[in-house]
Amino acid sequence: MSDRVKQLVRDEIQALSAYHVPEPGNMIKLDAMENPYLWPQEMQSQWLEGLKNIAVNRYPDPSAASLTRRLEQVMDVPSGMRSILGNGSDELIQIICMALAKPGAVVLAPEPTFVMYDMIARFTNMRYQSVPLDSTFQLDMPAMLQAIEEYNPAVIFLAYPNNPTGNLFTEQDVRTIIEKSSGLVVVDEAYHAFAGHSFMPMLKEYDNLVVMRTVSKMGLAGLRLGILSGSADWLNEFDKIRLPYNINVLTQYSAEFALQHSDILKQQTDQICQDRETMQQAMAEIEAIKQYPSNANFILFKVLAGDSAQLFESLKQDRVLIKRFPDTSGPLAGCLRVTIGKPEENEAFLKALKKALRKSVALSVER
Repeated sequence: MSDRVKQLVRDEIQALSAYHVPEPGNMIKLDAMENPYLWPQEMQSQWLEGLKNIAVNRYPDPSAASLTRRLEQVMDVPSGMRSILGNGSDELIQIICMALAKPGAVVLAPEPTFVMYDMIARFTNMRYQSVPLDSTFQLDMPAMLQAIEEYNPAVIFLAYPNNPTGNLFTEQDVRTIIEKSSGLVVVDEAYHAFAGHSFMPMLKEYDNLVVMRTVSKMGLAGLRLGILSGSADWLNEFDKIRLPYNINVLTQYSAEFALQHSDILKQQTDQICQDRETMQQAMAEIEAIKQYPSNANFILFKVLAGDSAQLFESLKQDRVLIKRFPDTSGPLAGCLRVTIGKPEENEAFLKALKKALRKSVALSVER
């Protein structure tokens, strides 16, 4: 790094590592919580036909008004609430933090959780404070309430279901946090399609609650589209920070088209939920691992016999890519995360997992 770069780039940015996304190559990709299904051929043909009429030489609708209305309808945003769209939920997290980044302002979140809360807090020069989850990955309410009192956070992020653990926090715990907080509480429902519960209907109950969602897990990850909903008091301020034309014309058209076929997207998510149950039953029979409850489209599990790093590499050798966590000493020590794929992909994972576990145990015995 040159002296000029060292002098000009903020110290906290220099200390960070870039967000790394592994190249899957020809492996079965079960590492990124994606919907594995494409659209039916007829739907694809209709979409491609409509693309012919998109004026890519013109700027998009700056507010994406038509798409916003469609999203609010599909996602049951209560009447009287306002929404803005982001280039994925990451941009919405950034907008929130930029708006609330007064000197000394604190971002609070349970840990482990979505890494971008921490990273974006640092990007925007806010202080990030985490509170460890309990041994079952539920909220440690005495510790959370103590942290709220001590740090008076400007914003609390609660992923619901949580990522990477996959579980829902109890409704009463989340309500208590909202009620005890003098700042904003963001309930991040990225996995709402698989969860069976939402805080969206409660927006009218709490003036310090906003709900964030994404269409990524509904099979539209490539479009990079998130929505933030809440009272106009909050959303009007956040909208001042949103960059002009942040949702491009292809995303606006494609997302609205897809949402007109929300029944097909729901069929896919229903299939994933069904396959999740099948996967959970199969993994429950493997004594060398412990899986955790999931209300998302992935399963977190701990390797009880053998080494998780060796297991991860063994799976890769069998062309199965899942998620390994870099922290080997915290609550995710020994844990791996697998996304629910197509049935044949899930079967390939289970076969490779059993093979890798046998190999890992054998190596441990030899040592």
